[in-house]
Formats: sequence, C-alpha cells, structure tokens
Amino acid sequence: MKEAGLAELVGLVSAVRQRTAAPTFAKASASAKATVDKPARLYLVSRTSHLAEGWCDRVPALELAGDPELDEPVQEASRELRVNLVWESPADVIPLPAGWEERSLPVDLSAVGLPKAEALAKAALPATIEQDIGVQSVSIGGVEIRHFDPYSVVLRLIARGDEPDYVAALEYVLHQWVEPARLEGLLGEVVPRMTSQTLAQDPAEFRRKFKGLRQLYLRSHAVYSPGGTRAGEAVSSA
Repeated sequence: MKEAGLAELVGLVSAVRQRTAAPTFAKASASAKATVDKPARLYLVSRTSHLAEGWCDRVPALELAGDPELDEPVQEASRELRVNLVWESPADVIPLPAGWEERSLPVDLSAVGLPKAEALAKAALPATIEQDIGVQSVSIGGVEIRHFDPYSVVLRLIARGDEPDYVAALEYVLHQWVEPARLEGLLGEVVPRMTSQTLAQDPAEFRRKFKGLRQLYLRSHAVYSPGGTRAGEAVSSA
C-alpha cells in the first residue's frame, strides 16, 4: 500500500462511481431502503480535504467517511488502487455538534488543476478517471462527494491531539474554513456530552488540548500567509 496524491483520490472516486452504478449495488441499496432521490454521501475528511483543495500534495492515507452502503465499494477501490485508507467518521470518536451536515462543503475536484490524461496514465489509474475531471460537488454514480464539516473534523483532531493532528487542524483555521470563536462555541456544546456519549475522552483533557491549538494558532498566525507558508512551516517558525 502507498500514500496518495490527487490522482489516487480521483481514481478512488471514479472506482466508487463505477461500483455504485452497477445493478448489484442498486439492488442492495434498494433492499437497505435507500431513497431514490437522495444519493449516498462520501465525505472527504481532514488531510484528504486538504489534498482536494491543493493545500498539500500527498497524504499518508485517504481519510474518508460516508453512508454505510459505501463502506465496501470504498474499501474495494482502495485495495484496487493500492492506497492506504482510513474509513472513519468524526462521529465514531466524538459527539458531533448540531448542524454538522449543513456545514459540510461541496467538493470541486477541478479547482486545483487535475493531472492531464498523460499523467494519469503514468500513475496507472483507470482511464475512466478522465471522465471525472471537472465534476463539482455532485452525485457521481449516485454518490455525492462532500467535505466533512470542518468544525467537526477539527474537534475530532483535537480529541486525538498529536502534532500532525494540530497541523491538520491549523490548516482549516488558517485557510478560514474554521473560525476560532465559532469553534469555541461549538466546543461548549460538545464537551458536556462527552462523558455520556464517548468512552475514552476526558473533557478536561480535551479542553487542555483545545487551549494548545488556540495558542498555536495565535503564535503561528503572524508568520502565515494564505497561499504561501503552510501550517507545518508556520508551526516550525512559531
């Protein structure tokens, strides 16, 4: 298995599109009472969102979440492309703040200049990837591709709280996808629910980690320029 770049992400989306368009998948979805007018959602999470937005070039693994019926197609596609996959929703770790679905964002895979056909061929990805270039935020083979709510993702990253997670969280803040004051408001909603809805998250420890992220943001903001220095470099400079 290998790390992933933009070509691998588009390749996985293309492979999932093919699988979900198959008659066997349609029959399985119908048996699971999936609604015809509401496509299944596939969410990009954390660094995978960064990859799609051009904030980074490669990621150790594609971090994805989505409706249960997409689990198997996504797992199969990752094995086919031989890329590392983390299939985990922030909801598996923390109670999500209200309104998270409405705060999920559309994905525009054309926004960062996808590789041309020649580059994709070198990457040995399926030729059908070309068909996905330029697709924006949309149902692909009955699948809607979106960024998971940035606020929920940052709260989940804080819960784990190692240095790479802080850097990933900081990217959201510095690219203005997450506003610190609003994040703190949502923190006040989520933390009281942790003792009853999560197993291993200490609210006091969570608040300590959040304070660390806030201090890191205040220190690094002065040396960060959007489109230039990235969060990792800002952290080093700070």
